[in-house]
Amino acid sequence: MTTRIAICCPGKRLRRERAEKVATLAKAEFPDVELVFAEQCFHEEGHFAGDDDTRLEAFLQVANDPQIDAVWFGMGGYGANRIARDAIAGLGAAAKHKKFLGYSDTGTLLGALYKAGIGVPVHGPLVGDIKREGGEEAVRRVLRYLTGTGRAGDLEPSLDERPVAAFNLMTLAMLVGTEFTPDLTDHVVMVEEVGEHLYAVDRLMFHVTEHLRGIAGLRLGRISQVPANDRPFGSGEEDIARDWCERTGIPYLGRADIGHDAANRIVPFGLAGRDVQA
Repeated sequence: MTTRIAICCPGKRLRRERAEKVATLAKAEFPDVELVFAEQCFHEEGHFAGDDDTRLEAFLQVANDPQIDAVWFGMGGYGANRIARDAIAGLGAAAKHKKFLGYSDTGTLLGALYKAGIGVPVHGPLVGDIKREGGEEAVRRVLRYLTGTGRAGDLEPSLDERPVAAFNLMTLAMLVGTEFTPDLTDHVVMVEEVGEHLYAVDRLMFHVTEHLRGIAGLRLGRISQVPANDRPFGSGEEDIARDWCERTGIPYLGRADIGHDAANRIVPFGLAGRDVQA
């Protein structure tokens, strides 16, 4: 039985050569997969993969197509929030039966989908992660998961009986307090970040934890590519997470195996979508 996976880009564009590399891998190793790339993925208009209307139309077309089994986001990059309201309003019945998979800025749509109870939002590697060292294995991880042939090690290892959600920290900070914020009460929330100074991570944690009171706990993914500052911040990433969790009464639960890298593990939101092979 063929699994049809559609790719669109709610933010920045996907380079065609990277799409072709993923398509070649899928054809060679996953013969029961059909990848359907929206042409919008390759558009470029300033920062974005096409203007807001173009990106919205591509998302709605694949999400509402009953012949598509899952939607895989091609790239992150700012832009998903600009189409989120119309995207959720435009989804029909077919979208309720799909997995939507990505991370980084696409977490805005994942959070909005989760709040609306539409489909199964999933934090996991992007198509464009093929560019990373070890990127082919990240792509295989996604294709195994979306075809129901996943392995236990493909999922974030800390998953237990509690519902979860995973986000890029900046994306979550911009999401909380908006109409798209899902109710994360009693959830384990996982966060990761890339390219931010530690003082910015501290500032983001201050904002995010104020909005997360009542969650079951917080797990910290990788904080990578931290820029050099003109002076040391004075505490490390885990110290920052522990501090803001303590200030807001949120249990700090340790690390999560997520981040802006090829090792990024899969985290289905809530309790759904965890069925994998042993």
